[in-house]
Amino acid sequence: MKVKDKEFAVSIPEREILSQVARVAAEINRDYAGQEPVFLVVLNGSFIFAADLLREVTLPCEIAFVKMASYQGTSSTGTVREIMGLNVDVTNRPVIIVEDIVDTGFTMAHMLELLKQHHPQSVNICSLLVKPGKLQVDLDIRYRCLEIPNDFIVGYGLDYDQQGRNTRDIYTVVEK
Repeated sequence: MKVKDKEFAVSIPEREILSQVARVAAEINRDYAGQEPVFLVVLNGSFIFAADLLREVTLPCEIAFVKMASYQGTSSTGTVREIMGLNVDVTNRPVIIVEDIVDTGFTMAHMLELLKQHHPQSVNICSLLVKPGKLQVDLDIRYRCLEIPNDFIVGYGLDYDQQGRNTRDIYTVVEK
């Protein structure tokens, strides 16, 4: 598959993604039984993951969206900007942050600091993908679907310069 000027090859097929999403949703259903968590979805990349995850969650819950930016092209800028902030009261409520990918961890650390100001009951991270080899921040990622190497990826909501999000599989860049 070609996105802009780069070639990509399938690295994680849809069936494997959905299997892991169902596994994580079952863990959340078990861990949050009797509670009504707020799922805080980080846009844009998490929209497909969040939709599939929440279709598997059987708990009463609420969903809200925030938008942070730390990427430009294929690399992290190291700076996190809040583009669209929290618009739901999470005071004394369990919060599950739904993220597409955690690589350096800077965006997630920034979000956790922002959330502390709102006094949630608890905060847990749920990430579709984690790049442990790139993580630079000590994070407790309680719910993770898949760990991947440091390759650049697109698909299933993840983009390259805002393109390539609309695929069922996840693709890895093919280095020439």
